[in-house]
Amino acid sequence: MGKKILVVDDDPDVRTFVVTVLEENQYTPLVACDGVEGLEMIQKHKPDLVILDVLMPRGSGIRLYRQLKTDDDLKSVPVIMFTGIALRSFLKSQKVLEEFKGEKVPEPDIYLEKPVEPQELVDAIRKKLA
Repeated sequence: MGKKILVVDDDPDVRTFVVTVLEENQYTPLVACDGVEGLEMIQKHKPDLVILDVLMPRGSGIRLYRQLKTDDDLKSVPVIMFTGIALRSFLKSQKVLEEFKGEKVPEPDIYLEKPVEPQELVDAIRKKLA
């Protein structure tokens, strides 16, 4: 199998959709149901890419993204934000966290709003892993 891609999303239908797309394109999918499990999976498996939802019940995607991008050992892990939240709302939420913690967190390189066509997701993955 190909590169390891971690899918962090609380919606089982979304996880199934993304895992199917990944497997059809020769990637090795890993899955986590929330940000807490996602961070554990990242530390344990060192994926080549993370596909991350924003709103999840335990450990939001915003918190996980922030943890990744401010951790010297994890900040190089590419992230595709994949969510039903508009980019503007995400950036506003991220700004609130930055101001609270006083840390600079880079904007995500790729931000996909659900739903997406499978090819759009594959194109984003290939672009990020290139």
